[in-house]
Amino acid sequence: MRVVIAEDAYLVLEAVGQILGRSEKVEVVAVCEDRDSLMRAVDEQHPDAVLTDIRMPPTNTDEGIQVAHALRESHPDIGVVVLSQFAEPSYVLDLLDAGSARRAYLLKERIHDPHELVAALEAVVDGGSVIDPQVVDVLVQAQSHTVGSPLAELTPREREVLAELAQGKSNAAIADSLFLTKRAVEKHINAIFMKLNLGNAEEVSRRVKAALLFLAGEQPATDGLGS
Repeated sequence: MRVVIAEDAYLVLEAVGQILGRSEKVEVVAVCEDRDSLMRAVDEQHPDAVLTDIRMPPTNTDEGIQVAHALRESHPDIGVVVLSQFAEPSYVLDLLDAGSARRAYLLKERIHDPHELVAALEAVVDGGSVIDPQVVDVLVQAQSHTVGSPLAELTPREREVLAELAQGKSNAAIADSLFLTKRAVEKHINAIFMKLNLGNAEEVSRRVKAALLFLAGEQPATDGLGS
């Protein structure tokens, strides 16, 4: 995978560069420190994926998300992994606003695990989605304590499956994680979507957006989830 990195914190940039540099699956083709140089590098290098900090110059607010939205229009085939120190669901929902395919949101603490970082890049290049499990946990905990939340209708196992699903995992990955058969996972997901009235989202990226919208307290449209 050809990857462009954008990060204005020197130590983080060095760590990410070294981790990806040791991977046989990744070729780092450009390193940037701000939004504008990142966009130029994308135009020049035509990477498979971008790994970007959420905040960097010129405004140090949400440049990573701005880049993800811009690339959705100009380079829809490029995957984007946003690195953030904030387990803030609103950032994730903003990132996925125009669709969840080829988008990932990871906390910066994940950069210490080369497998997770490379796996996230592979997922977005393949058209999938990855959401940091800590962010999903924040959403699950918040909704679980909401009076009258439909989450109360889910069994404990269904809640576990919903959390895994919201992270962007495939049925096979959920089965491995929870020590279930794929058939059991399929049954749980069907029950979850029926109980929560989430419609029939077959693609992993559509399921991610549906689950996150629900967990954030917003009822997703069953026929307009994006991709």
